[in-house]
This record gives sequence, structure tokens and C-alpha cells, in this order.
Amino acid sequence: MTSTTQTLPPTDLEGRTSALTSLLREHALWADENRRQHDAVLAALGEAGVFRMRVPTRYGGAEADAGTMLRTLVQIGRGDGSAAWLSAVWSTCAWLTGLFPDHVQDEVFSTPDALVCGVLSPTATAVPGDGGIVVDGRWQFISGALHSRWQLVLAMAPTPDGGAQWPVMALVPLSDLEIVDDWHTSGLRGTGSVTTVARGVFVPGDRVLPMVAILQGRYASVLNADSPIFRAPMIATGCVAFAGSAVGLARAALETFLDRLPGRKITYTDYTSQREAPLTHLQLAEATLKADEAEFHATRLAATVDEKSATGEPWTVLDRVAARAALGRVLGLVKESVDVVSTASGGSSVYSDVPIQRISRDIQTLNLHALMHPNTNLELYGRVLCGLEPNSMYI
Repeated sequence: MTSTTQTLPPTDLEGRTSALTSLLREHALWADENRRQHDAVLAALGEAGVFRMRVPTRYGGAEADAGTMLRTLVQIGRGDGSAAWLSAVWSTCAWLTGLFPDHVQDEVFSTPDALVCGVLSPTATAVPGDGGIVVDGRWQFISGALHSRWQLVLAMAPTPDGGAQWPVMALVPLSDLEIVDDWHTSGLRGTGSVTTVARGVFVPGDRVLPMVAILQGRYASVLNADSPIFRAPMIATGCVAFAGSAVGLARAALETFLDRLPGRKITYTDYTSQREAPLTHLQLAEATLKADEAEFHATRLAATVDEKSATGEPWTVLDRVAARAALGRVLGLVKESVDVVSTASGGSSVYSDVPIQRISRDIQTLNLHALMHPNTNLELYGRVLCGLEPNSMYI
């Protein structure tokens, strides 16, 4: 990974990542088989500035807006879904790091391209320590842990008055955690989303933030307070990033299908050219429109985030829930689009060197993620539209 500290302009990010499509596709099978990203891919993403996309400019980051982040992640997803997902996670966690006190950011970002991974599930416990907390527990699905220096962990800790428990987010060096290599999955295999374990890990108090403060936009950073990108809610910010990964997979499915189309026939029929069959025309049109519709929802969400961030307009509960609804819609439409392309790809597509089988597994895995599950998000949106309170704090 690059070690330069030169600030890279965000306007160049989409173009630089678009140029990496061939490299990403070349190493996607290796990543799938080895359950991690190839060093050449990590180096290229670092050189392109992806790892600094949401890092504050004072550390050489692009501090890119939501629209730029979305378009950049779509380009990465065109090459490899796992690389796009990792880039989305690292970008979101870099943004989350920007919510911590400024001197904590100094420590994290003192190393150029220092990657931060994380998770939103508080599957650990924390007890008060001398000037901080002591954390014990484990976290699954830690995308990027194999290549990160820091992890954002969530744990249940006593409230300040000691009368209850609440979730807190803490920054912990990966060197303080154990890694359990258990990432044997059907999809997103190239993310290396292993399990990490904390055994009596002490975290200083200035590296701990209550989740309620984060979700309410009460951040600890002074220097980032006036930056537009840090005015957005955490969940809406993550929704844009994750939608970008999904839209990129839809584009990859369509592009790689068209790459294989010339010379293909439809076996056991009189069609010597698949491209001449009306069925193919219907399938390709349907898949393309579904991908376009998914991109529409993602683009509108990113525009909403950027507009509200620029003007300081507050986010209503309905606005926040609508962000999750948009993400769920994107994931559902992309899966439908990819399913159509997969059906049209024929029996030979089951071979591991044909991208559509990997793309199908990756988008199925994304659709199972609790934060972006289409049915869950649709229900949440409808609930609030009916005038009821949301039944989730993650909005």
C-alpha cells in the first residue's frame, strides 16, 4: 500500500478506480479462493487513494462527499465485489474514526493509509478500568481485519450512573486482538471477514464513545465539526457506501455477460447465437433496467446526504429510515438483476473462472446482511410511514 501523505483530490477518485477494473477482475478468482485480497489489489487501491477517501484532508485524505464515494465504490464493484465491500467498510470506519477526539485521530492517521475495520454488533462486554474500560468478547464478520491496524469494536458497558448497560464504540489496535481464521463462506470470500477476540483488553477513555452519542450526531471531534461530510448520520453514511458496492456488482454482472455473449449459442435449440434470441433481449433489458433502478435509489440517497450535509438541514426520523429503505431497495433490485443475468448465462457459468457465479454468491451474501436486508428495511420504512416509532436504534 502507498505511504504517500500527499492530498489526493476527490474529483479524481472515480477515474482512478475505473482504471483498475481489469486488475481487479484479474485477481478476483485468486481472492475468492484464498479468502483475502491480493497484495497487488491492495497496493493499487492504496495508490488510487481509496483508503483515504473519507479521511480528513489534514491527514492527506480526500474527505470526499457521499456522491463521490458512491461512484468510486461502484467502479471498484465492477471489478470485484469483495474489494468493493472492503473499500466501503474501510471508508465508513475511517469516517467513524473522524468522530473521535482530534488527538485520537492524530494517533490513528499518523500512519498513512492506516486501515480501520469494524462492526456494529455489541457482542462483547466492557467494565470500567483505570481511566478507561476493559473489554472481553468476540466479533464475527470483521471485514478487512487481515489488513487493518485498528478495529472499531462495540461492547455493552455500564452507563455513567451504573444503573444500566449501553453500547459503546471503542478504537482498539488489531495487535491487541486475536484473529480467528473462520471465514469459510459461500459469498464475499475475498473479504477475509474473520472473527476477532478481545481478552481483557484495556481501552483508554478517550478512545471510547457511547453509541447513543454517535447515533444522535454528538461527536467528540472539534476540527471535523464544520466539515460537511461529518454532519451526516452514521447509518445514512454507511447506507451510501454499501449501496455503491451492490450497484457495482450489478454492473459487473451485465458487463461480463456481454463479454461472453459473442459466439455463444443456446444449447438444445436452433439458436446458434444467443444474442439473436428474443429471450436474451428480454432478459438483458430486464436486468439492465433493474440495475438502473438500483443506481437511481443509490444516487438519490447520496444526493440527499450531500445536500443535507451542505445546508445543515436536520434529519427527521422518516429521513433516517428512508435511507435504510433505499439501501434495502438497492440490494433487492441488484439481486433481481443479477439473478436474471445468472439464469441467462447457461450451464458453463458454474465454472469458477466465469465471474457471474461469484457475483451471484456475493450479492446473495450482501442481501443477508442484517443492516441491508430488503424485507427488514421495507418493514421498518412502512412502520414509520404508518406513524409508529421505529423498532431499531440503527437509523
